[in-house]
Amino acid sequence: MFKTNEYFDGKVKSIAFTTKTLPATVGVMAPGDYTFDTTSKEYMTVISGELIVQLPEMKEWLTFGEGAMFVVEANQTFKLKVEAEAAYLCKYE
Repeated sequence: MFKTNEYFDGKVKSIAFTTKTLPATVGVMAPGDYTFDTTSKEYMTVISGELIVQLPEMKEWLTFGEGAMFVVEANQTFKLKVEAEAAYLCKYE
């Protein structure tokens, strides 16, 4: 069954499910600055809008628009800036 998650005082919400091969979440983010920690490898795909991301151990920020994907290894921390509402799909390995 689906599991719902809410973070950052409700500014990030997701629904967890299982794909044919991997667990995943699909969610939305309100404008804001966020820091996430990973426990497994994450494959993040932007569905709508864009995410401005500072990947682990990088100084520069990268912008990912609709259809773009980035990967964060397990046990890492990454930062996101969201300037307008955005949606994403995250698969966990």
